Parts: sequence; C-alpha cells; structure tokens
Amino acid sequence: MKIHELLGEENILPQLQVSNKQEAIKKLINSLSLQVDNAKKSCVKAVLERESIMSTGVGKGLAIPHGKAKGIDKTYAAFAKLDPPIEYDAIDGEPVQLIFLLVGPESQNSLHIKMLSRISRLLNSASFRERLIQCQSSKEMRDAFKLEEEQFIRI
Repeated sequence: MKIHELLGEENILPQLQVSNKQEAIKKLINSLSLQVDNAKKSCVKAVLERESIMSTGVGKGLAIPHGKAKGIDKTYAAFAKLDPPIEYDAIDGEPVQLIFLLVGPESQNSLHIKMLSRISRLLNSASFRERLIQCQSSKEMRDAFKLEEEQFIRI
C-alpha cells in the first residue's frame, strides 16, 4: 500500500485554518466522512486518546496523529497544511504546519505500524516538507506525495 493511494484530493486540506490540535484532528477526520461516516466518533476518540498518551507532534513543524478505531475495516489517511501553524505540544516545542492523520482498524496493528513508519520516513525529508509547504492545491500535494514515494522506492 502506498501513502499517496490513501490520500484522495478530498482528504487533503491545503490551507486549513484551526486554532488547536483537537480542532485540526476533527477537521481532518471530517474530511474522511464519506469513508468513515458511521465510525467518525470512534475515529476521533481513538486519535484523541492516542494524543493524550503522548503528543504526535514529532518536530520540524510536523505532526502525525493516528489511532486504531472500532467500526472501520481499512486504513484511511488525511493531510493538511495549516495556515497559520499552531501550537501542538511538539517534542521540539515548535508550532506545527503539516499534519498527516492516519486511522486504521483495531485488528491491523502490523499494517498501522508499517504505514506510520513509511509516513515518517517520507516526511523526514526537509526538501519534501518544503515542497509540500509550497503546494497550493490538493492535487499538487497528492502529486508531490506520489513523486516522492516513486523516488523513495528507487533508492
């Protein structure tokens, strides 16, 4: 499974304006409404519970909130570029501008960890994060993920 295949243009929010991480998480999950409609509350609960254990603000202006929720049968993702960045209790104390949300079924722990690892490796690239920040549309961002994954796989 490739990251860009999880992201539909409707799940990429290129200029999201929110005031805190809870609001950001809820808006990202709302972008998944067509896929997780009946399990939206379960997804929000799972991600916020995970966030209460330890912030998913991993530094470098990036957060990767995630959770395993009841009522869904596959993995879903959403991505946002925040304008302006927000305080997120990140490990480096810096505001977060890019958020990649991942929700999966409770039964797929192995796949969930594998996808988190792949997301982390992709977004660890400073040049890729900068490219995403420069993107103006959902399509540009999805195309950037696809290109980065293709280059990453060749390495």
